[in-house]
Amino acid sequence: MSNATAESRPYHHGDLSRALVDAARKILETEGPAALSLRAVAREAGVSPAAPYHHFKDKAELLEAVAHEGWHELDEALAKARAETAEPRARMSNLGVAYVCFARDNPALYRVMYDRSRDKVALPERLREDGAYCQVRETINENAGGHVSDIDLELATIAAWCAGHGLAEMIGFKQFAPLKAQLGGEEAFLRAVFEHLGMFAKFNQG
Repeated sequence: MSNATAESRPYHHGDLSRALVDAARKILETEGPAALSLRAVAREAGVSPAAPYHHFKDKAELLEAVAHEGWHELDEALAKARAETAEPRARMSNLGVAYVCFARDNPALYRVMYDRSRDKVALPERLREDGAYCQVRETINENAGGHVSDIDLELATIAAWCAGHGLAEMIGFKQFAPLKAQLGGEEAFLRAVFEHLGMFAKFNQG
């Protein structure tokens, strides 16, 4: 291994798992999932082709580690957004904007997160155990003053999550460009969309 390669892809003994996950994310974002293999990850991390097998038995297990990291980072992004205000309605908008921005800024990681979760019988740990999903549910409960049944709270959380996921899938649509410009940019557009979700509920009550 050349000095240049070692310097550009450093890792410390005991941190190889971390280096491999980082390498996998880089390959996913720059070359796409078709280019990902344990051999390619080893090459990107600057280690021997056999080295990844000390930590991951196959590509699927490596992708699980990548997805786990993605859920952790999403959890942190939503926690930061939620902490920016104490007002529950503003918190919901903050959570929605942070969610879509995370998906927009990490498209390949975001896709892996959902691809690895789709067929599982339970939500990922970082969603269930005081993670991102719980943050959305708690904020909805705050908005309702705690006066909502468990099933209504769960359904409302699913609805809010699906709204964020849907907008994350559509944020790049060119049809939205004029409205984004009119509202003052992409994040202003996102905030306006999430604020209007409450207006939709009011229309239904009428």
